[in-house]
Amino acid sequence: MAALAAHHHLHPSSVAARTPTLGRRHRFSSLPLAARPSSQGRFSSRAATRVLTRAGSTGASSAASPAATTASSLSLEELRGGCATWTWRGMRVNYLARGQGPPVLLVHGFGASVAHWRRNIGVLSESYTVYAIDLLGFGASDKPPGFSYTMETWAELILDFLEEVVRRPTVLVGNSVGSLACVIAASESSREAVRGLVLLNCAGGMNNKAIVDDWRIKLLLPLLWLIDFLLKQRPIASALFNRVKNRDNLKDILLSVYGNKDAMDDELVEIIRGPADTEGALDAFVSTVTGPPGPSPIGLMPRLADLPVLVLWGDRDPFTPIDGPVGKFFSKLPSELPNVTLYMLEGVGHCPHDDRPDLVHDKLLPWLEALPPPAAGAVTTTTVV
Repeated sequence: MAALAAHHHLHPSSVAARTPTLGRRHRFSSLPLAARPSSQGRFSSRAATRVLTRAGSTGASSAASPAATTASSLSLEELRGGCATWTWRGMRVNYLARGQGPPVLLVHGFGASVAHWRRNIGVLSESYTVYAIDLLGFGASDKPPGFSYTMETWAELILDFLEEVVRRPTVLVGNSVGSLACVIAASESSREAVRGLVLLNCAGGMNNKAIVDDWRIKLLLPLLWLIDFLLKQRPIASALFNRVKNRDNLKDILLSVYGNKDAMDDELVEIIRGPADTEGALDAFVSTVTGPPGPSPIGLMPRLADLPVLVLWGDRDPFTPIDGPVGKFFSKLPSELPNVTLYMLEGVGHCPHDDRPDLVHDKLLPWLEALPPPAAGAVTTTTVV
């Protein structure tokens, strides 16, 4: 079971730079131009410090209090009740919209959904219009039979969502493969659509098909190739998938992912396990694990030199470790790109927003507040509850 988890999650840290482009580029001509950082703007002076600090250091344990993970957390009932459906290319996409203010779009990682942002939506919606989306193949969004899932497809979905639903300059916030989808979307959009980018333990690829440079992955390669082969045999794939979503096995996997073990509760197991029982979930799992890895953030980030970027990285991430190739790339990035701000989150795992939301909010909220405002006329009053 640990090997199967490693197949999907450990390898993205080892992706070499690959930069294929999407089949089309978005212009967002209907959206007003967002202001970019300037030498006089608050963001520029702040980003120029090229921050690399550690957050959450409160001693050796860096333990979180229960309040750190439960404050302003929304129940699954509240989250599900606040969702709506958007039709994209004939397929239903589930999303949530809540709050008032400049828009922020939250994009989950592999196997997760809107509900994985349960501990962030309430806080963010006090000052922002928060959108959270279920990527196609996950959560309550459609899982069409025979669909080939790719990073580029998810990026196009994000861009179309901005254009058709949000229709204002937006800050993209992603975790894991959701971060990578946001990087791809930002690199392919005009700067009229995306006004900021927040990456939480960004993945290096969708799966293990990329060239590997990490000795830890090289040791696992024969096993990963075998798992790939087995997953293409449907009876075997079904048996493996059923083992993955077994409640006890899933708890073990999640405990290995979270630095703050108190954050791993029964509700989180339900958030991951529930959608895995829906029709099409097995096909989405197999397609994601065995499909192409997609573009690498290593090749894409230099394209975003004019976009404010906040990187938050849990230092106890077993899937995309900070000492892996992609982790090392992001740790050095603030010294190369002045628009990038990086904070290491001590004692935090692969999903910082749910693991230690208090640490994430401590860094995210001031960064959002310091962003240059959208151009005059760009923001309209929108309240969503």
